[in-house]
Amino acid sequence: MNCCYKRAGIWGAWWLSRLNVRLQLRGTMPFLGQDWRSPGWSWIKTEDGWKRCESWSRELERENNQRNLSHSIILNSDDEEIFSNEEQEYTSKKRKKDHFRNDTNTQCFYREKWIYVHKESTRERHGYCTLGEAFNRLDFSSAIQDIRRFNYVVKLLQLIAKSQLTSLSGVAQKNYFNILDKIVQKVLDDHQNPRLIKDLLQDLSSTLCILVRGVGKSVLVGNSNIWVCRLETVLAWQQQLQNLQMTKQVNDGLTLSDLPLHMLNNILYRFSDGWDIVTLGQVTPTLSALSEDRQLWKRLCQYHFAEKQFCRHLIVSEKGHVEWKLMYFVLEKHYPTREQYGDTLHFCRHCSILFWKDSGHPCTAADPDSCFMPVSPQHFIDLFRF
Repeated sequence: MNCCYKRAGIWGAWWLSRLNVRLQLRGTMPFLGQDWRSPGWSWIKTEDGWKRCESWSRELERENNQRNLSHSIILNSDDEEIFSNEEQEYTSKKRKKDHFRNDTNTQCFYREKWIYVHKESTRERHGYCTLGEAFNRLDFSSAIQDIRRFNYVVKLLQLIAKSQLTSLSGVAQKNYFNILDKIVQKVLDDHQNPRLIKDLLQDLSSTLCILVRGVGKSVLVGNSNIWVCRLETVLAWQQQLQNLQMTKQVNDGLTLSDLPLHMLNNILYRFSDGWDIVTLGQVTPTLSALSEDRQLWKRLCQYHFAEKQFCRHLIVSEKGHVEWKLMYFVLEKHYPTREQYGDTLHFCRHCSILFWKDSGHPCTAADPDSCFMPVSPQHFIDLFRF
């Protein structure tokens, strides 16, 4: 038995020596961590020995440099560690704490233009794609800077806040609030679409209040103190938007009130949201009179709702006229309005790939355009319900 152990030890030592020679010729050496599932570490050969390379974000590297903490292990020719085990343990704990801390300044965006949506394991692919993974990998951070996609991303965040927030992973939740922070700062800077963000924050604050009060009754990813801090952040954003003051622009050129009536009427007829018409009607007395046009609100009702729907909630004035404006806001409370976006995500039925339309994807179909279908925010969430 001892002879077998000696032979195994000799063969193991010979195999390790051969592997070390090959890796030295190659110039890099992998090193497996304590967890066999980990990808291991990357090493580079230098004049002083082997040096471990770190793949952390630039912000973490900058913070660590400020604290003069070295995250690299330099080995001499005898493969002996220079620094003590206590310092190594402290560095490892601090790195994990910094990497997983819930700080909104730490952002982990993949910025991918398309992803493969797989719902089951196959020989080629193992696992499945979740809502949190798709939210992390797709480029939503840049999409909010595009005026065509802004409303789409806001609506998606609102739906996630209502029903899917607890299903997101810790990293996905962090990215969710990072993107939301970017949206709020954008609205505070350019004063555009504040009403949409107020509605989003209202739904999000309601959900967070329920989660914080019901700690123990529902499964929360992360410490309960983190959720309390998030709720406080959302309330602070709401207060900032509430105090938002629109600055009056001084312009000597052509203004909206200088346009002829038929052009102003044309602009109003192109709105698909009744609240936008009401808001525009508050600018000037002329626009206020045009925004009360019964024909305008009739067409808006016919665009969003079916005839059976507004016949059930018919509102007639004392003079016998249908109150189309009042009917619109009544119907809006009972039925969903038709969604309209400048640009949306698309799904390829042939390749099962989710992508932004202008970025495209490597489709293998003979007629790719026939396989594309637009994905609404609700459809995006439904794609990851298994």
